[in-house]
Amino acid sequence: MMERRRMDAALLVLFLVQLTTALEVPLDLPQPPTITHQSPKDYIIDPRENIIIHCEAKGKPHPSFSWTRNGSHFDIDEDPNVTMKPHSGTMVVDISRAKAENYESVYQCTSRNKHGTAVSNNIVVQQSRSPLWSKEKLKAMVVQEGVSMVLPCRPPAGLPPPIIFWMDNNFQKLPQSSRVSQSLNGDLYFSNVLREDSRNDYICYARFPYTQTIQQKQPISVKVLNMDAINDTMAAFYNETDLFSEEPADERKPTFLIPSGPSSSKMVLRGQVLEMECIAEGLPTPEVSWIKVSGDLPAKRTFFLHYQKTLRIVNVSESDAGEYRCTARNRLGSVHHTIKVNVKAAPYWISGAPRNLVLAPGESGVLTCRASGTPKPLVTWAMNGIPIENSPKDLSRKVEDDTIIFTDVQTGSSAVFQCNVSNDYGYLLSNAFVNVLSETPRVLTPSNKVYQVIKNHPALIDCASFGSPIPKITWFKDSRASTLDGDPYIVHDNGTLEIHVAQARNSGKYTCVARNTLGNYENHVYLEVKEPTRILKQPEYKVVQRGRSVVFECKVKHDPSLIPTMTWLKDDGELPDDERLIVDSDSLAISDVTENDAGVYTCIMNTTLDHDSASAELTVVERPDPPTDLELTDQKKRSVQITWTPGDEHNSPIQKFLIQFEDSLHHRGHWHNLTEVPGSKTTAHLKLSPYMHYTFRVLALNAVNLSRPSFPSRMFKTEPAAPDENPTGVQGLGTEHDNLVISWKPLTGLQSNGPGLHYRVMWRQKLVDSDWTKVTVANNSKFVVSGTPTFVPYELRVQAVNEQGAAAEPQTAIGFSGEDLPLAAPENVQAMLLNSTLAKVHWEPVPARSIRGHLKGYRVYYWRDRSLHKHNPHHVEKQILTFSGNHTHGMLPGLHPFSLYSFNVRLYNGKGEGPPSPTQQFETPEGVPGPPTSLLVTNPNLDSLTLEWSPPHDRNGHITGYTLKYQPVNDSNELGPLEELALPANETSVTVFSLKYSTRYKFYLNAITVSGAGPAISQEAVTIMDEAVASRQVDIATQGWFIGLMCAIALLILILLIICFIQRNKGGKYPVKEKEDAHTDPEFQPMKDDDCTFGEYSDNEDHKPLKGSCTPSNGTVKRDDSDDSLVDYGDGGDGQFNEDGSFIGQYSGKSASRETAEGHESSEAPSPINAMNSLNSFV
Repeated sequence: MMERRRMDAALLVLFLVQLTTALEVPLDLPQPPTITHQSPKDYIIDPRENIIIHCEAKGKPHPSFSWTRNGSHFDIDEDPNVTMKPHSGTMVVDISRAKAENYESVYQCTSRNKHGTAVSNNIVVQQSRSPLWSKEKLKAMVVQEGVSMVLPCRPPAGLPPPIIFWMDNNFQKLPQSSRVSQSLNGDLYFSNVLREDSRNDYICYARFPYTQTIQQKQPISVKVLNMDAINDTMAAFYNETDLFSEEPADERKPTFLIPSGPSSSKMVLRGQVLEMECIAEGLPTPEVSWIKVSGDLPAKRTFFLHYQKTLRIVNVSESDAGEYRCTARNRLGSVHHTIKVNVKAAPYWISGAPRNLVLAPGESGVLTCRASGTPKPLVTWAMNGIPIENSPKDLSRKVEDDTIIFTDVQTGSSAVFQCNVSNDYGYLLSNAFVNVLSETPRVLTPSNKVYQVIKNHPALIDCASFGSPIPKITWFKDSRASTLDGDPYIVHDNGTLEIHVAQARNSGKYTCVARNTLGNYENHVYLEVKEPTRILKQPEYKVVQRGRSVVFECKVKHDPSLIPTMTWLKDDGELPDDERLIVDSDSLAISDVTENDAGVYTCIMNTTLDHDSASAELTVVERPDPPTDLELTDQKKRSVQITWTPGDEHNSPIQKFLIQFEDSLHHRGHWHNLTEVPGSKTTAHLKLSPYMHYTFRVLALNAVNLSRPSFPSRMFKTEPAAPDENPTGVQGLGTEHDNLVISWKPLTGLQSNGPGLHYRVMWRQKLVDSDWTKVTVANNSKFVVSGTPTFVPYELRVQAVNEQGAAAEPQTAIGFSGEDLPLAAPENVQAMLLNSTLAKVHWEPVPARSIRGHLKGYRVYYWRDRSLHKHNPHHVEKQILTFSGNHTHGMLPGLHPFSLYSFNVRLYNGKGEGPPSPTQQFETPEGVPGPPTSLLVTNPNLDSLTLEWSPPHDRNGHITGYTLKYQPVNDSNELGPLEELALPANETSVTVFSLKYSTRYKFYLNAITVSGAGPAISQEAVTIMDEAVASRQVDIATQGWFIGLMCAIALLILILLIICFIQRNKGGKYPVKEKEDAHTDPEFQPMKDDDCTFGEYSDNEDHKPLKGSCTPSNGTVKRDDSDDSLVDYGDGGDGQFNEDGSFIGQYSGKSASRETAEGHESSEAPSPINAMNSLNSFV
């Protein structure tokens, strides 16, 4: 966008230039001379080439030329070395037979025809000079370290002045800095010298631009010495007397080397470059800064050079006059210098040079020569090269200072007028003619010219015309209904039609008409407004690893009538000629990227009218190069300092350095990570272990990967020492009832600190006043103590020892000798029933002396002997609940109601279980029954159905009766009103009357004990259809298609039954069951608060590990006059209790069998009558 704005601005500037350009008179018309080209005022020539002094002019008739030299006529024909080009005033001097210096003079060209005379500027011809350096013998400079120094250059004067630079014998530029820099006159300044400044090849070079020659000064030798070295070196030459008697150069505040004094002044001309410099000496090196005392520095025209020592302001204007202050500062102080700048100005045009004037007879006009300068310039006029006061008088002409007024001019009064503006700093000379003509209008712009412009850009349509009097321009579009004057059109004085923001509707045919008193002339041109070129998808910044591929996309939209050209640049230059770079219509692909491919890629879409461009940078990254130059310093017994030089980071900053080591004494060939340091550091302090032969290497890590390892450092050996640490993980436990195994984690070779590593193992019985028993163990990490008493605590210590000594006193660990089986069983074992499925068992803990090991917990063995119902068989599967820790009670969940249980309790330790407590028994009270075993529907009639069932498999008490509920179900599975029947306990069938014919019903049947109702079993059935209704149905049973449909339905039902059978065997649900679940008994059986029991689940599947747990409606656990918590529930089989008492897993027995009975669910298959009804409803 900014680029387009700059383009628009450039077009407008060009247009304004066209407006201010001198009037062009067609060359087929009479006109005075106009100089079109001349050599510059100060003309420096190369003495090795011919001298060519330009002077070109036009006019009608074609003008003739003559020259003056140093103010006198120069007869070219008299000088055989000088010729003039044909039809031109350009003069050529052949220097093959003459010296160029003989033609160093001031020349002026005159061009004349019968209508007037034009003259050129005074052209001062000088040959360029590149003199040799004068021969001189330079003495070596011996200076004290820390003082300031100036190396003079003093090049020979040349024309133009030479460019100065300092180099060494190898033609390498000498490094410059804030301490060492070159001044504007070419001298080399040192704010303070250092020992490294000593060298014998400080050479000043001068390059002369015209002759392209370089002159060299004799080398300057500099030797920087400290005070003692200077005295020792120079004493032999000065009778053993110290050459320097003062103290060595100390730190000091800055002082200026140039300029001198507190202030100075400088004069500069307007439009030139202002350069001011302040070079200071001091120790430490001063820093220089600049301000303008009387205002602000012009930001866009100000530059700081030579490390802030030079202030440059380009294109100086009068506003740059004033005081400037430079300040040199270091930590010891500062110094200031003020420079007063005066701005003078050679003459310059205010509104441009005078312009040619074409007048018709009787017209009036004005020539203006308006210029300014400092000091104010003098304006003088000449006519045809003769001062105007010496020219023939003319009443139609009046001179008023910088203006000539013409009134009622007449034919034959054409002439060329010269305006000369001068002051002390230069002059301006301009020619402007007055041409008196009578000419009908003509349009100079070619007819039928097509102008093309981009939409929303300015459109400029030319109508360059000529006529005398000056014709008036009028514009029309297409039908010429009205003149184009006013928004959006602007007609300029030169006839150009401007449309500030061109749109598609502005396209078309335009006619310009030029008209004066002598006639008129019209011209037709065309304007086409095109769509702009736009880059829709710009290339994006890419970061690519070396060796991979990258694609820059550049999708463009352009006017279809314009031919586009896509160009790709790299770093503003052409793409490299490389087959890896593939340019497509809208992309640039680079394969196998290398580091040389990094840069800025620009796609440029050019058309004949506009262009658009976009750039993106490619950064090529790679893992860093390995560090180099590893050095070990600051070597100590247990540490060393390592430094290195980072390798190339390949455009991805180094994130960190990894230092590795190899111990060739213990693990030769194995490298281990030692430490890491940030990527900004190149040194690390390494803590080392004794008795190691270290070799180090360094790796660098960036975002790509780790570098290759550096070359290894030299070997660094550490001396042996006593161990710094003792073994960890010391523990003692017995594998037999009469031993103690002491074990520990052995030290590594890195921790051994020396040869001969072994361990001092110590033990003694705790709580007994006895001495430590000690043994020495080598090459092992355990020791067995035999003949110990059973399960006795011991104090243990393991100390590391090598040939250099022992480690510090080890810490004491506690261990126990071997365990044995417990001797006693828990006593006072009791059971308390909480409800029909939950009991609480209490016992007294076994005395500690009988445990003979670590108490692990208690186990409750219990089993169901039989059900108290006469119809149920005996059950003898044993179950185990484990209670970890020192418990005295526990819960037995999941009991079967109305059953006889036996149980005992045993203690167990790390060795195993102790003897069981005497077996006891308890009976569980009645609970809610299970679902009836089966439910069948028989004898369907028009208004009744017979149901038959079997009693529950799990009666859980005495059955006191049954509850039957039923409700109709329509075709959309919506349930009707619910009916309920109470049935006696001895009934196993019932007939339900008063039902609707041909209606599906769903039945729910559950059994009841004194504890409540159990879960229901459900079944569906359909009453038969009334014969009268059936007779009205269409007899389709004999139709072939109906038979086929029924066969398909039967096959589908068979497949569904097979799937249901498979799902039931897997324990999963199947569609029929899900359908039944949707119609389950809406009256859920609530919990009975009096005995804290739940009704059984309606789906007959035992999902809960604690069937008899009691959860009141408030969400809390009822405690039943005890402080039991979930911790009281034992660990069944693999089940455990968390430390917080939460239950994990289901209890299980050694041969657990689930004794819950699942209800037999069934669903009646669709009947042909139902299918027919559905078909009728569909039809």
